[in-house]
Amino acid sequence: METGISRRRFLGISASALGASIAAGAPQASAQAGRRPNFIVIFTDDMGYGDLGCYGHPTIRTPHLDQMARDGLRMTSFYVAAAVCSPSRAALLTGRYPVRCGMPGNTGPGSDKHLPESEITIAQALRDGGYRTMAIGKWHLGHQRPELLPTGRGFDHWFGLPYSNDMRQPWVQTDVPLQLYRDTEPIENPVDQDTLTERYTEEAVRFIEVGGDEPFFLYLAHSMPHLPVRTSDRFRGTSDAGLYGDVIETIDWSVGRIRETLRVKGIEDNTLILFTSDNGPWLNLPDRMLQDGNEWWHTGSPGPLRGAKGTTYEGGFRVPMIACWPGVIPAGSESHDVASTMDFLPTLLTAAGADLPVDRTLDGVDIMPLLKGEAEVPHEYFYYFLGSNLQGVRNGDWKYRKENESAEAELYHLGRDPGERYNVASQEPDVTQALAEQMRVFGEAVTRP
Repeated sequence: METGISRRRFLGISASALGASIAAGAPQASAQAGRRPNFIVIFTDDMGYGDLGCYGHPTIRTPHLDQMARDGLRMTSFYVAAAVCSPSRAALLTGRYPVRCGMPGNTGPGSDKHLPESEITIAQALRDGGYRTMAIGKWHLGHQRPELLPTGRGFDHWFGLPYSNDMRQPWVQTDVPLQLYRDTEPIENPVDQDTLTERYTEEAVRFIEVGGDEPFFLYLAHSMPHLPVRTSDRFRGTSDAGLYGDVIETIDWSVGRIRETLRVKGIEDNTLILFTSDNGPWLNLPDRMLQDGNEWWHTGSPGPLRGAKGTTYEGGFRVPMIACWPGVIPAGSESHDVASTMDFLPTLLTAAGADLPVDRTLDGVDIMPLLKGEAEVPHEYFYYFLGSNLQGVRNGDWKYRKENESAEAELYHLGRDPGERYNVASQEPDVTQALAEQMRVFGEAVTRP
């Protein structure tokens, strides 16, 4: 079976310059050994693989994210652990597949589902290690009791929405109002969604600015570009890509504002920023969403990929990911190796010198060597779940997919066919059989009590 190979390269940098860059970065990283790094995770909602300029969008302008990619690493085979909201967030914060951490499906108003209190989040582990922590934006992992909100799960403070911005009438038939929270108290109803991205950003800036020398972890989970897409008069009508483009360009502005704050404070070279999305674009809109101003074209692009949010094709699971840490992650680098949001927990905890949980299975691994260009292919297999249903597995360039027992087996070579257009299962029976068996064995193991 064909397995993963090194597919990292450096863009616009000569070999000699690259060597100098790595050499320069080594002493800088060593000098920082006495300072624990800061971490910022920026997590957008329903942003597609093809929505950014540096990922090929022809009309959406994202100069700040494009610059962040030039200053760091752009990944092209980066995955979330679920193609819908709550499970994807649970996996990021716990380092575990959603079926393993007890959150395979969404929660919302009227639901009793929540991230089990036995799960350990990145924020809990870092706060126990002396980090300041704050969550800003969409939570979507439990709201039924104060203990289930971010401030009960390891964050010192929270400013945001308890779940998706459409979970109110007319899109969701509920009498529960959608409210903006500060810590455990609702402070705004109805929520002014036009200014939400900007207010999230200013909260992030304040959190960074008020801190002293203690390290921090900031989790900024934007409510956008999940429908209904909204932005302020300042950005509305400025993008050639229409309202959706306005919203993405607002998020791009936000990234620039945060990076400038780090520069002014003098901590840019001691801060790792990770930017990604919770799943692919919501292209298969239900009828309930096409009212009160929402349009089909208010959603993003999977780029060359097949599928979208809510599917186990690449367009649902593969998302943009940019990592930047000046002097540590070589500038202008690109990786085609497989990694996922589940890697964030072990990566950040290891970089912080914190202990990893040893009483549970972690599906993520420390990808700092990959980010720094010192190693490749941290995962032999990646698995695609839709709820609790395991539908696919990737190994190297091969992806096997089978929705259920009666469905047709699908096999794609993602190197030659990233759009999953050509099913070669019948031409590659040995690969198909091996991956089908691997998927069966893992599916039985991960769901076993």
